[in-house]
Amino acid sequence: MDSSQEDRPGMGISAALAYLSKSPGKRLRPQLLIAAARAIGNARGESLAAAPAEAVELIHTYSLIHDDLPAMDDDDMRRGRPTLHVAFDEATAILVGDGLQAKAFELIASEEQLTAQQRVDLVACLARASGFEGMVGGQGMDIEATQQTLTVEQLKNIHALKTGALITAALVMGGIVGQASPDQKATLKAVGDKIGLAFQIIDDVIDVRSDSTTLGKTAGKDAAAGKSTYVALMGLEAAETAALDLYEESVALIKNWGVEADVLRELLARMVKRDR
Repeated sequence: MDSSQEDRPGMGISAALAYLSKSPGKRLRPQLLIAAARAIGNARGESLAAAPAEAVELIHTYSLIHDDLPAMDDDDMRRGRPTLHVAFDEATAILVGDGLQAKAFELIASEEQLTAQQRVDLVACLARASGFEGMVGGQGMDIEATQQTLTVEQLKNIHALKTGALITAALVMGGIVGQASPDQKATLKAVGDKIGLAFQIIDDVIDVRSDSTTLGKTAGKDAAAGKSTYVALMGLEAAETAALDLYEESVALIKNWGVEADVLRELLARMVKRDR
């Protein structure tokens, strides 16, 4: 932290949290959770989705803070603003990320309107998606793969964990809140697996077509860092086609679900038909 920051009152975790609260994020994952709870057709389940949805967003935000650190992806911009370690310092960014992760599980564990079994299932699902079998594992694989040319399948394996796991978890958690049947939960997981991959592929497409201002983060960062991308491995048009095919497959899985799933269908479309 430079001297001008040290002299400013209120710098620290509280100020960093206030800074984060003003970031214009998509809030995609909590929307998916709520939409999945609605898609099950359980009105009470949808009304109970707020705390788990907020928990998912806290995990996502923590992951972005840590991903942007110099020891990780080393990025200076996120959501159109300086990343937290740039606006404050690395120690504050690490601590805030740690605190957000802990708060996420506290929110679920403290939601008394959910049954004890639902709270256990939600915590287990979110923890699995966040840890070694999910984001953390995927981020580790991503770092190890830097400066290597991967196959498309290897890249998919990384992103299934790094990006897709939390998207899938959000949908499955919506099913848990909505008291979905085992078949419905399996369908939500399959939807998440497909749309999570489509989302990442479109990210790579947009990264080539857009600039940093439009994206709200540094354009071309992965390619510049020597990381494999779907566009580099497949070509721009083929990558976009692959993403759209995955989107169509995900929507087909819930084609027989009722009007309660319309919001979920709209969200799936927005995940691939976007410019940022």
